[in-house]
Amino acid sequence: MVLVEGTSDESAVNALAERRGRNLAAEGISVVAMGGATNIGTYVGTFGPPGRNLRLAGLYDVGEEGAFRRGFERAGLGSDLGRSDLEALGFFACVADLEDELIRALGTAAVERVVDAEGELRSFRTLQKQPTWRGRSTHDQLRRFMGSGGGRKIRYSGPFVAALELDRVPRPLDGLLAYL
Repeated sequence: MVLVEGTSDESAVNALAERRGRNLAAEGISVVAMGGATNIGTYVGTFGPPGRNLRLAGLYDVGEEGAFRRGFERAGLGSDLGRSDLEALGFFACVADLEDELIRALGTAAVERVVDAEGELRSFRTLQKQPTWRGRSTHDQLRRFMGSGGGRKIRYSGPFVAALELDRVPRPLDGLLAYL
């Protein structure tokens, strides 16, 4: 079972697996959006060694690492867990979030092409003109754009993965699929 924070992460994992010719469902692997990092303890307790004893893996944001450490510690999977310990358990950290990882891997020009193909380049340009965002890096503007507007993260995760060169897959996604 792959545990991810949200639906956009779930979509990206499934899209990358498909691009790599894997059918996770046929392999008996479910990708589950937990509805936020703070739910990790419940999911590990229910599905991990203390519960159904399923093999778990997943993604998390570095900012949520503490919640993941505590969840694994409460489940009896170690103490004083570092990032390498979490990776050994199958959980891989995204620096800010998965969208940040995908934007860096694609580069801002490619991301803008995807936004244009989705018919939202004009909306993105409007955000760039706002006083708060003028002068900020295009990368930061794109991250904000993905976080604004209902469901953008979910809608763009698949197209971003589709636009990726397979040799430029972000480390957390690549590590997760290799672990599976």
